[in-house]
Formats: sequence, structure tokens, C-alpha cells
Amino acid sequence: MNMEFVSKLPIPQEIKGQYPLSEEAADIKIARDKEIKKVFSGEDDRMVLIIGPCSADREDAVMEYIGRLRKVQDEVSDKLILIPRIYTNKPRTTGAGYKGMLHSPDPNAQPNLIKGVIATRKIHMRSLNEFGLPSADEMLYPENHRYINDVVAYVAIGARSVENQQHRLTASGLDVPVGMKNPTGGDLSIMMNAITAGHHSHTFIYRGWEVKSSGNPLTHAILRGYVDLGGRAVANYHYEDLRNLGEIYAKSGLENPAVIVDTNHSNSSKMHLEQVRIARDILHSCRQNGEIRKLVKGLMIESYLIDGAQKLSSCGPVYGQSITDPCLGWEKTENLI
Repeated sequence: MNMEFVSKLPIPQEIKGQYPLSEEAADIKIARDKEIKKVFSGEDDRMVLIIGPCSADREDAVMEYIGRLRKVQDEVSDKLILIPRIYTNKPRTTGAGYKGMLHSPDPNAQPNLIKGVIATRKIHMRSLNEFGLPSADEMLYPENHRYINDVVAYVAIGARSVENQQHRLTASGLDVPVGMKNPTGGDLSIMMNAITAGHHSHTFIYRGWEVKSSGNPLTHAILRGYVDLGGRAVANYHYEDLRNLGEIYAKSGLENPAVIVDTNHSNSSKMHLEQVRIARDILHSCRQNGEIRKLVKGLMIESYLIDGAQKLSSCGPVYGQSITDPCLGWEKTENLI
């Protein structure tokens, strides 16, 4: 094999032992999980808003962002449940570029996976401990989920991973809502197959064990737009798209039909300011059609302290501005919420 085995990572139990969750924080997580699950089961008519930076590139700026989010949550708790987006693993289409905090806690330093595992757990714990907000992360590496499974309230499976068997089977063994994104080519049948797999029980290999999952009835769709054969971004958040997804769900026979709409990526052609208009458009569709309103459980929005994005550089990076995809700045975010 053409691989250098650099170091053996500690198992999740060891990391959790070094960075344990307090009883108080665990109770907050349980209570918040119940609230979020009720949205996806249809028992609570509030929406969830999975919101935050494209990538969690630095702990201090992300914590400042979540502190601001906490204040807004208190003002909108009758309508919205805010879930901080703390994405610590970044899928890269060509393999090049910043791969997230898990790989490099310091974006300008060499990758260090042990430091990354610890940094990932600590940043998710801080959101819960300091602000009472369990967070969301993308499950890029299914085997790593157990490092943070006790602190994360929502899991997304990305457009490039949704067809992967291990992601689907692992989703079936999680006890929080798991969103399956439509693939980059836009084929909804791939996404629906992943959702179906997530709903059912499976026996498979996970972290060197034979395991049996119970099935996760809160596995659901995420619409994020797609790229057509000509390389053009095509949105799939419109009224007709949502109605079509509802019809597909009805034919599938799956319980808890649900969708989160991603307002960025191919839905906005990565034009981050468009997220405000897109959010309004989705809410308008919900007001026009009761079935769409039942289906749409919330939105996913990329935002940070400062508008836009910057190139990764060692010379004075802008604090609180994305180093990956462009994000909405805080003032626009607060107004949008």
C-alpha cells in the first residue's frame, strides 16, 4: 500500500473520557433533542434553522458567532429552533483546499488529525456548555461520528457522500435527525434511496465491530440545488420542486416526510446574498400550500460575522470571514432571522 501510517488515533471512548460532558450539559442536550425531533415528527410546528459558517475555521470567531445566535434564539423561540452549524470536516471536490478543523485546527499549519479530533469535540462542547445550543455537523467520515455523537443534535450527509453505503447505514443507527442532500447531479431518486436506507434496520461493520442498527425514522431530505450536464447551477427550492418532493414522499410510503432547504450552494449559485431572497421565496411557498408547509421543516443558511469570503492566507486573515464559501454577514443574518 502506498500509505504512511503516521499515528494511531485514540478511540472515541478515550477522547470522551478526557473531555467529558457534564450532567447539566447532557440534560440540556436531551431536552433540546426532544424539541428538534418533535419538529421532524410533525408534533411541533416551529421551523429549525441550521445556520452558521460554511466551515468552522477558528474557534474564537465561531464562539462569538454562536454567542450572538444565542441572544437571537431567545427572541424567536416561539417560531424557530436555531441549530448552530459547526462544520468541522469539508468535502473537497478535487481533494485540494482546506479540509476543515478536523484535519487542520490551524488552517495555516500542517494537518494534525489527533489535534483535529480534540479541537472538533471541544468546539461542539463549547456551543452546548456555554450557550445551551447543541450543534450540527456534516458526517464526512462516518467512523468519526462517535467522537461527537453526545454533543451534536443534527447530522448532514453531503451531496458527494449521499450515495455511499457506509454513510447510509451509519445514518440508520443515529438517534438524531439526519439530512440527506440531493447529489450534485440532482437525481432525487438517489437521495430518496439514501433516506429509505436510513429509515431501516441494518447489520454492518462499524469501527471494527459487527453492529445492528434500529433504523432512524428522522432521516430526511435536504434540497441544495444541483449542476446540470452543461455545468450550470440549477435551483430546486421553488414551489414546484417542493410540491414534487411531497409527491415523491407520498409514493415512497416513508413516515415523517420532511425536507430542509439549503439556501446556498447550487440553489444560490454560491451567491451568498441571494440566501435572503431564497428564504423569503420558500416561506411564501409554505404560506400558499399547507402540504408544503408540513413538509418543510426548516432552512440551512451559511452565515458568519463578516460578509463574503477570503482566500486562505498567512498574512492577517479577516476575523470572522469565511475561508471557504461566501457567507452572509451577521447584520444581514440577524435581520433575516
